[in-house]
Amino acid sequence: MRDPLFSPATLVLVTLFCVLTSAGQEKRTPNGVQQQPQIVNSMPLAEVRQKATHGDARAQFILGKAYFTGSGVVQDYGEAARWYAAASARNLADAQVSLGNLYEQGKGVAKDYREAFHYYRAAALQGEPTAENNLASLYEHGQGTTRNPEEAFDWYLASAVAGNPIGQCNLASMYFVGRGIRRDYEQAARWFRAAAEQGIPEAQNLLAVMYYKGDGVSRNYAEAANWARRAAEQGYPPAQTDLAYMYEQGKGVPLDYVAAYTWHSVAAAARERHSAARLKNLAHLMLPEQVRTAKAHAAEWAQQHAASGHAPANETSDSLTMLPRN
Repeated sequence: MRDPLFSPATLVLVTLFCVLTSAGQEKRTPNGVQQQPQIVNSMPLAEVRQKATHGDARAQFILGKAYFTGSGVVQDYGEAARWYAAASARNLADAQVSLGNLYEQGKGVAKDYREAFHYYRAAALQGEPTAENNLASLYEHGQGTTRNPEEAFDWYLASAVAGNPIGQCNLASMYFVGRGIRRDYEQAARWFRAAAEQGIPEAQNLLAVMYYKGDGVSRNYAEAANWARRAAEQGYPPAQTDLAYMYEQGKGVPLDYVAAYTWHSVAAAARERHSAARLKNLAHLMLPEQVRTAKAHAAEWAQQHAASGHAPANETSDSLTMLPRN
């Protein structure tokens, strides 16, 4: 199913970069798998249950989602799985994606990548973009199936072309790394931008790094600062580190040690090791009053954004940051 419009290189994600999830509105999980968005149910729960009991696949899915989220019922992943399975048996793609996710996460059912693969594939064959992304991830990592980078590429591509920002970010990551395909920074920048414009902070920051280094795009420090700031303000720690570094250097933004110390402090609080190390160096260049001001700004930012932070990346690489190699 390789699309000739995107040859010779169009590839897969590495969850190293895009630790994401979603299908509509994004909701994050630890391993990059996408989940369906919460369903806003306009029907009374009793009516939904009655329809579900009588075999209405959409009602079965809605009831499963209610149990998954605990909306109107006590949260029960086992019941969610039961109703998702009923709807999946009627070939409802939304339910197949959600059931596949339960099997991948081991929620309400025993963790089983083969079952996850089965349900993701069933939905992906119906053109469901989230399923296409998740199926690609299983092919990429050899979970529930034989590792197959080419199949992973094809399914990430399908998800990306359908407009799924997670699939776009994953596809860009494959181009960036060149895993299983020829490395292509121009294609990486293209797809990172597509995901970045839909608000994905991982993509925003990686696009910032590409602008900073001139990989796949013309070097542009102002653009690098713009995209790093967007991601940083969403609470993404690697972007906070990169934005702080730009303030240290006065590249794309004015030279401002207070701003640099502020963003490094915010990132260090999220266990970004690069920022923690650079704070010590910055302190030697600043007046005590400047350090106190920066710490106050960081505390204020943390208080205002207490619920919006992202978990720090499980893996990092010097190629994914603006900071110089040690």
